Formats: sequence, C-alpha cells, structure tokens
Amino acid sequence: MKKIIILSIILSASTAMFAGNPERIGQAGATQLNINGWGRSSGWGWASVSSVKGLEAMYNNIGGLAYTSNTEIIFSRTAWLTGSDININTFGFAQNLGGNGVLGVSIMSYDIGDIPITTNEQPDGGIGTYKPRFTNIAAAFSKQFTREISGGIGFKIFSESITNVKAQGLALDAGIQYITTFKKKDKIKKNDIKFGVSLKNIGPDARYSGDGLSVKLQNPITEVESTVNQRSAKFNLPTLMNISASYDMRLDKTDEIYFHRLTPAFTFTNNAFSSNQFTVGVEYGYKSMFQLRAGYAYEDGITTYETRTNAFTGVMGGFTFEVPVKKDSETTFGLDYSYRHSNPFGGSHSFGVRLNIGE
Repeated sequence: MKKIIILSIILSASTAMFAGNPERIGQAGATQLNINGWGRSSGWGWASVSSVKGLEAMYNNIGGLAYTSNTEIIFSRTAWLTGSDININTFGFAQNLGGNGVLGVSIMSYDIGDIPITTNEQPDGGIGTYKPRFTNIAAAFSKQFTREISGGIGFKIFSESITNVKAQGLALDAGIQYITTFKKKDKIKKNDIKFGVSLKNIGPDARYSGDGLSVKLQNPITEVESTVNQRSAKFNLPTLMNISASYDMRLDKTDEIYFHRLTPAFTFTNNAFSSNQFTVGVEYGYKSMFQLRAGYAYEDGITTYETRTNAFTGVMGGFTFEVPVKKDSETTFGLDYSYRHSNPFGGSHSFGVRLNIGE
C-alpha cells in the first residue's frame, strides 16, 4: 500500500506538466491515440482505469494487462461518429509468459474512405481520390509485483499519411493498479477496492514531411521555375494522466454466494491539450457471463451545444456476454458492444469479439 501511495503522490505532483488547458485545444497532433477502439472498456470510458483487466488494459491502464490468465485475443470494429463514414478496426493479442508477466500487442487501423483530389486549377475535383491512412501499433509488458500491485509499460508507433505527406512518431504509456479487500474476513468477496494511475502518450514532438509540402513557383522576371519546400512545424502529443478508484458491491442477499456485482467507479483525467474530465461509471455483473455498464464524462461546457468543444456529449454505455465454449471449459468466447453519444453525428458504435483461451 505504501508503494502505491508514494508512486501516486509522485505522479500527482507532475500534474503541472499536464494541467488541463482548454486554450490549447487543437494544438496537439496524433489525437487518434486517445480514441478507445475496444468494445468493452469504451462502454464506460476512463471510469475503468482502476478495474480494467486483460488485453483492453493496453488502452486504459497497462497495469491491468498483468491479470491476463493465459491467452486473450480480441477483434473490435467501431463505426466512428456515425455519418462520417469512418471505421476503426482494432486487433490485439495478449499472452501470459509465466512468472506474473504478460506481453500484449495491438494494432489499430482507421478506414477513413476516399477523398476527392482538388487543386488550384481544378477545385471541384474530378481527377481522382486519395485515401488517408492512420495506424497505431502498440506493444506492452505488465507484471504483478505483489498480490496487490501490478504495473506495466508500453510503446506505441503511430503513422499518419496521405499520398505525398506523412508523419510518424513514438509514444510511451505506463500504468499501475492497486487492489485490496475492504473486509479482510470476508471469505467470498475479495479484491473489491481498486485504485489506478495511468500516463498516456509521453513522447517526442513529431512533424509532417513529404513532397506534398513542396510548391513549384515561377520567377516572373526570368520565368525560371523552382521548387520551394515548406517545412512544417512540430506538433506535441496529446499527453494525459488518469487517477481512478472503484469498489465492487455484492448484491446477493445471502452470504454464501457471490453472483451479482455492482461496481461504481470514478476517474479524474488531466489533459495537457484540452479540458480536464471527470468520468463516473457503474457496471453490473452476473457471474462472469454478463455485464452491463454505463458512464458519463464531464468537462467544462459539455452540457450545451454552444460551449462544447468536441462532438461527444459524455453519455456512454454497453454490455458484454461471455460463456465457455463448452461445458466445464476454461476457454470462453465473448461479445462486446458499446455506444458513445455525440452531437453532431449519430454517435459511435463499437462491436467486439473475444476469445480467452484457458490453460
């Protein structure tokens, strides 16, 4: 407990570096690094930072990756801001290496569609299309240091490109979780209090480069044509920090069983390039077969259309079904769904399938 408190104090003391600043909105690049493409955890957003486990923890808090029991495989597809024709495909794989260490790998690819090519001479297009490409590739390692404490670190390579301009960069994520039991004498309900801290997108500035930044100009006197290269400015990464807590409540009327769980959760998100957020969420679970979750992310101005600085209204929800592939099998198959409300656009829908392979 002392270790987690000390580390949390150190991380909290660094909030001045990442203080929420709405005046800096739009100044960071690679903001796709802060999009959750998974079908389960996106149903209550950052609220799950303290409790997320398994492969999806690579996004919210890498410390939770350490609780992958053996092998986990997930594929998710997100219809992002319905009406924008943007789809996000996310695939990941996590493997327990033994000795309380887990390795996770994920790839996130954006399908933005085809955009008409326009020029000064042909502003209405008609000369073909181009296809933007956005990709995030991540690798992470997480470990349980004690029964209560887990932590992890991950690296992401992001790439943004069109035909003649591109940007690439590297970012680091880190996270810790502390799990304990409120009533030590309780024989059924264990590990019900959870705390989590995560840092995301720490890395060097990046910039765009390519032939698309070059312009051909003609000297009006000599009529000699030359190429001028416009050097783009560097952009910062969208750094943020999460501090989170949650508590598992047992809803069963008798002390002999633990089938029904209700988990309220809270997370404070300190953004470097946008307003800070307060996310509250709740998840109901029946055994490990069914979960229903909902969340709300609040930031200054989000309650009215005129003052909101992004498309999302803060409302989100989702559910999960997960069952053994056959009777008495430790291998399970699950379906995840989440919805994030937005205005404008028609919200974002995420669908996921997962396979947990038992030992």
